[in-house]
Amino acid sequence: MSEPREVVIVRRPGRDLCAQDGLAGLLTAYHLRTQEEKGEAVAGADALPDRYRAEITDPQLAFARDAVLLASIGDTAVSCLVVAAPVDGRSEVKRLWTAPEFRGLGIARRLVGAALAHAEECGLDAVRLSVWQWRAGAIALYERLGFTVTGSWDERDRLVCMERSV
Repeated sequence: MSEPREVVIVRRPGRDLCAQDGLAGLLTAYHLRTQEEKGEAVAGADALPDRYRAEITDPQLAFARDAVLLASIGDTAVSCLVVAAPVDGRSEVKRLWTAPEFRGLGIARRLVGAALAHAEECGLDAVRLSVWQWRAGAIALYERLGFTVTGSWDERDRLVCMERSV
């Protein structure tokens, strides 16, 4: 039996992303799954709403002001998380996704921990996020990591908004 390979987390400024980092594939899977869960399934990335396609086709531009965390095992990108540029002393976690075959290894927990450390290094007061209400596992993870439900800053239905002090 082979040993599990080490998970490496790299933080990059969005403007420094490259086409070979694996982020586009992770974002594609994230957005396709989200559209399906919302009951708005599409056939492929080309049919996604413009704003999501822009993240996939040009993440350097889409996340230019943000920090992007990528988790890899060997040469394979297995998970991602975007820490949006701070506003009013807070950053926002977005696009947390772990490829299904790599779930259960604590990678998402480690990425959120790295996002909190990044926020602390930046001198921020809090980190916030929104999560679809049907993603009970994600909500439970965020609660275990100290996030609490807060008033919504997003007008979309079925979103749970959460925040945690840094």
